[in-house]
Formats: sequence, C-alpha cells, structure tokens
Amino acid sequence: MTLTFAEIESWSAEEARERLSASDAEVAGIMKVAAEAGLAEAQALYGQILLDGKGIPRDEKEALRWFSSSAQAGHVMAMNMVGRCCEHGWGTPVDKVRAAQWYEAAAERGLDWGMYNLATLHCLGEGVPLDREAAFRLYSRAARAGHVKSINLLGGFHEDGWVVMRDMDVAADHYRRAAEGGDFRGEFNHARMLIEAGCIDEALVWLRKLEASATPAFLGKVSGWLAARPESELRAAAAEIRSQPA
Repeated sequence: MTLTFAEIESWSAEEARERLSASDAEVAGIMKVAAEAGLAEAQALYGQILLDGKGIPRDEKEALRWFSSSAQAGHVMAMNMVGRCCEHGWGTPVDKVRAAQWYEAAAERGLDWGMYNLATLHCLGEGVPLDREAAFRLYSRAARAGHVKSINLLGGFHEDGWVVMRDMDVAADHYRRAAEGGDFRGEFNHARMLIEAGCIDEALVWLRKLEASATPAFLGKVSGWLAARPESELRAAAAEIRSQPA
C-alpha cells in the first residue's frame, strides 16, 4: 500500500517517532512523500538523504533539486546546502561565486554553518576576495552561536597572529573549547597545546578521542606528527592511531 501525506499527517507524535526510527529505506520513503507535498523541512532532509545515499541510491542532481526547492521556500540550511553543492560540484558544475552567494544568504539569516562556509571561502579567496578580516568576523559570529569548528579556527587566527595580535593563551582557550565541543581538529590542537605545556597524559586522552570522529586522512597526518615527536608515549600513540581501521 502506497503511503500518502494524509496518512503522515494523521500520525500521533509517538507513531511519527516510531516510523522515523525505522530502516533508512523506510525513512527515505516517508521524507519523499512529505517533500513532494511541499514541506520545506522534508525537502531539505530528503535532499540530504539523496546526497548521502542513505537507504536509497546516491543522486547528487536530485539532492540539489530538493535543496533548491527548499531554499526557495526560505529554508536556511537548504540555502547552505545549495552552496555546498555549488562549491563541491555535487549535481552541478563547480561554481564558487554562486556558492558564496548562497552561503551569504544563509549567513544573513543567522545560520552558523553559512557563516563558517563563507568565512572559509574568504580565507581561501575562492568565489569572493581573499579577506581574512571578513573571515574573522564571520567565524566570530558563528562561534558566538556555539559553532565549534569556527571556535577552533579562531584559535588558529590567534596562534598565527592573523587579523589579531598573536596570543597563545587565547588560542589555547579556543582550542580547548572546540575540543570540549567535539570538533576533532580542536581535539588535536588542544592536545598539541597540552603537549607543549608538558601535560602529556592529558594530551593523550584527547588524542585518543580523535579516533571516534576524525577522518582517516586527518588521523594519518596526526600519526605522522606524533611519530616524529621525541616523547616515547607520543610515538606509541602514533602506532595506535596507525593501527585503527580506515
């Protein structure tokens, strides 16, 4: 029997939770029906399901179509995702100018991810002028909203003396906050600061957390960095990280 949107609307909150905890394929089917009925939130979610290939075949073009429909209805995360598609060439040719425009639209509406993504383009000078001051302002706005990746990058600005005076104490505080928020790059940078302060045991705790969320490529770089350290405990940690499955 084909699911209808009227049936979805008739579900109680408890039944909806139960249905949405079913298999990925079933959830994808539910989101498709709701998206086709015109719900912007469902369109954004269904676009993400298509982009991830979760429960259904990955389809970048269809994902972009649904993100675009949701974005036109004013859904800010969908605006950000249209930007991501344009930046990375998912379902469309790479167009970083257009990506920046969509990120800006999301940022202007208060989305921290839009601020972060636009700031990153400013740091790289891709699609927008190279402008570290603009990037710093955007990362700062996102950080005030609790965006941990932006908090980590602000640590980098303070460590390297970009836009602001170099201040290792402020940098270390940003890295700690990003690490505590679960950002894997923040975890590494916090561990790095702890190592420089001689707190090896505490640093090892944070380094071991990386295995839960860091990408294989990032873990490889961390392993190489640790292997070159003079401390035997850190060289041992490098071997542990290398032994993790990709």
